[in-house]
Amino acid sequence: MSLADARVIDIHAHAVLEESFGTAGRFGPELTAEPDGTPLFRIGDYVLRGVRYRGSAFMDVDLRLAAMDRAGIDWQLLSPNPLTYFHHIPADEATRFCRHHNDALAALVGRHPDRLGAAAALPMQDVPAAIAELRRAVGELGMRAAYIGTGFPHGLDDPAMDPFYEALVALDVPLFLHPAPEGIDGPPGNPALKRYELDIMAGFTAQETVAVATLLFGGVLARHPGLDICISHGGGAIALIWGRLREAAHRRAWAPAHLKPDGAFESQLAQIWYDIHMHDDRALALLAERVGTDRLVWGTNFAGWDAPSAFEAPAFEAPLADNARRLLRG
Repeated sequence: MSLADARVIDIHAHAVLEESFGTAGRFGPELTAEPDGTPLFRIGDYVLRGVRYRGSAFMDVDLRLAAMDRAGIDWQLLSPNPLTYFHHIPADEATRFCRHHNDALAALVGRHPDRLGAAAALPMQDVPAAIAELRRAVGELGMRAAYIGTGFPHGLDDPAMDPFYEALVALDVPLFLHPAPEGIDGPPGNPALKRYELDIMAGFTAQETVAVATLLFGGVLARHPGLDICISHGGGAIALIWGRLREAAHRRAWAPAHLKPDGAFESQLAQIWYDIHMHDDRALALLAERVGTDRLVWGTNFAGWDAPSAFEAPAFEAPLADNARRLLRG
């Protein structure tokens, strides 16, 4: 079944690639094990313990396809593991990793084009290098999207990013934003988030919410109206603090003029796409109330700890597969 015919499309599925190991110099990635067999995944000085990548759907495409069949997923967009964005390491090492990762991912999906597509890893600490790799990934490797984190040495609204956004529009591909745990290869985050995996749960939510607000208040969508950006996990807490952000857009002196007219804030917010991997029907319903349903797409964090076992349609009517096709130009 091709993307054009797929009834269930998953746009939130990370891949871990053997061919990319060791390609970021001293930062790895490296996959080893403790004497008792506990897997160890090293990225620089950060070590993730206990996640089984090798021998799982993360790395074995046959296991992935079989699990997709069991879950009722027809087609899936594969993206980089957020642990390996490498947005803060030396640019040449990040660029080398991204090239190896994109080559390997393109080869993998090229063997199963009826079931899988690919999103490019990019070295965002060096915008010209990111643009060059984006053009290669789309033009030569046939990738359908770019997939990056929410944090790098400059902000999403930094003027240095404008040429990158222009390149996305010119190539007619969307940009996916998904956080990484803070402190892996960059500045350390809040130490309280290192407990209870709060860096993944509360930390990701904060990063996604800040990313949406930055895109709006920083004028990114106003400067690039043809740009399609999709935010993971329903845009974090954006539906919950929608009212406060809208009030700020209308009343704060620093708020940009393009957000002040009635309906402007709501219109800009509805330009963003949202992955509905949220685990809460009431939160999802609130998001749909705030932004509508024509830019909601389904995602799973496939093979991850929080992935659903089967396709879960929202309680309300939403053309999720058709939305995903429009987003991916399928």
